[in-house]
Amino acid sequence: MDAPLINRVANSSLITLNLEDHYPSQEIVVFDLKDHLFQGLILKEKDFRAALKEHEWTQYQDKILLVDCTADAIIPVWAYMLVISYAQPYVYDSYQGNKADYLNYHYKAFIATQDYSQYEDGKIVIKGCSHKPVPPAAYMALTAALKPYAQSVKYGEPCSTVPVFKRPRVLK
Repeated sequence: MDAPLINRVANSSLITLNLEDHYPSQEIVVFDLKDHLFQGLILKEKDFRAALKEHEWTQYQDKILLVDCTADAIIPVWAYMLVISYAQPYVYDSYQGNKADYLNYHYKAFIATQDYSQYEDGKIVIKGCSHKPVPPAAYMALTAALKPYAQSVKYGEPCSTVPVFKRPRVLK
């Protein structure tokens, strides 16, 4: 008679952390200043103020607003300040920059607020193969945060991992 199959992964002491679980749940939208440039080159204050006054700001309700300029133009700091002064009552969060930069910021802020002492001497697997664009910087930050506590850190799936860090054994 065959022995029953045993799921050694499920019975192991591995702790799986999934950064994808902390991907922003709010929609991320972009306000591109290039759409307000005169001849694609400069921002005219009077025209810009008029456009902002007429803009439909409620479309950003409870969304993450990224204020960026995808054109190669010099944008004065006050332009970003004006945009957020109109958008702030509606947005969930705002950021000056592109989506990749925002995600790096978002994950770094999240990782910095966590208590990693709960993983003391733990064997950690940071789940890979996400369906959302979790930036490599998030994996770096999480590894750095775990290293002082964890016995080991691996990347991938519990059934197939890549060793990243293992604390040397202390001889007694």
